[in-house]
Amino acid sequence: MMKFLISLILLNMVSFLIDFWMFLWILFIFTFVFMFNFLSNYFCEISYFLGCDMLSFSLILLSYWICSLMILASFKLFKDKNYFNFFNFMLGSLMISLLITFSSMNIFIFYLFFEISLIPILILIIGWGYQPERLEAGFYLLFYTLFMSLPMMIMVFYLYNYFGSMIYFFMKDLNSSFMYLCMNLVFFVKIPMFFLHLWLPKAHVEAPVSGSMILAGIMLKLGGYGLLRFMVMFKLFLNSLNIFFMIISLLGGFIVSLICLRQNDLKSLIAYSSVAHMGLALAGIMTLNFYGFYGCLFLMIAHGLCSSGLFCWVNLVYERTHSRSLYLNKGLLNLLPSLSMWSFLLLSSNMAAPPSLNLLSEIMLMNSIIQFNWLNMLTLSLISFFSAAYSLFLFAYTQHGQYYSGLFSFINMENREFLLMLLHWVPLNLLFMKMDIFF
Repeated sequence: MMKFLISLILLNMVSFLIDFWMFLWILFIFTFVFMFNFLSNYFCEISYFLGCDMLSFSLILLSYWICSLMILASFKLFKDKNYFNFFNFMLGSLMISLLITFSSMNIFIFYLFFEISLIPILILIIGWGYQPERLEAGFYLLFYTLFMSLPMMIMVFYLYNYFGSMIYFFMKDLNSSFMYLCMNLVFFVKIPMFFLHLWLPKAHVEAPVSGSMILAGIMLKLGGYGLLRFMVMFKLFLNSLNIFFMIISLLGGFIVSLICLRQNDLKSLIAYSSVAHMGLALAGIMTLNFYGFYGCLFLMIAHGLCSSGLFCWVNLVYERTHSRSLYLNKGLLNLLPSLSMWSFLLLSSNMAAPPSLNLLSEIMLMNSIIQFNWLNMLTLSLISFFSAAYSLFLFAYTQHGQYYSGLFSFINMENREFLLMLLHWVPLNLLFMKMDIFF
């Protein structure tokens, strides 16, 4: 793991000197080197402070992939000479912090870089966001996370005092509900759980396309990763607190799906749909069984690719019509038929149509949640139905109808944009064919 970390640090040091495209190609090469290095054996390269298992491998690979695509999506910064070198530097810093967060074996190092990863995101939102409200969105993001992470820091020190070690694998079962809340609240905010999700739509709407991609693609997964790692210590709460949080996340998923149908901002709709999907993943973790954990991991990967792709699609529309309003972006099928195809493919994956990875993960999560209690069928069926409803609503509303008469000139799609959509859709739908690598 150290060689990947050192190569990223070196790349970051020269980010001010190299070209935009050069940076993109180097990151793509790093992605493939990392992937082929670990495909044969996950449990290799374990050192005293970094290591890689199945969970870390999948999420680090996803981070590499999304970071590469973020550069591809942010070509406008390069074209307008909008501090793109500093943008590359921030992106490299973010990638370093994510690599250490996902591969760290030490709880304190995990906590430290979990918090450090907030800083590049905050700079992305405040530096390259669109409206003046981006300052407020940045503060929401920062304070929601920091307020909940202080109890976790105290818990980390307590665990060291209690177990005499900070390595994950030496942790035993804990039976205090106070500890449970202190440790996991920050992950509930990050994933985000309903009631603690208000920072997410705000941050998404104000962030530039790259900020939205990394927020949806990776930052929500930090919460899921933390829960998958630490829930094993709280097995004793399966029939008490876990049930409470499961009910909140499933009911919240249903309520948020209804909120999605009322949105008039394209980005806001996709941001709220993220909350609904991650609510399902959170409920899967709370069941504490094999299907729940694997289903959650697959849903995190699928949602990372799918949501990121949808934010790219919204950005491509925004760059042409200069609006994200659902009422002004109508009849796009007449203007950009090729982009309509990509929006259909990504939205069909968003509502878990085959052969997307979303379908497999939702089937596993439903198995797990219904096995836990058959009454959950009611909320699960509602979430499934409404997830299809808002996806179809978004597609039908934007692609059909009469287009806005204020659009005098229009730019056609570029090859770079086709590549961007393709690189989101292909792994999302081809991973379905190669699931044995996970098992």
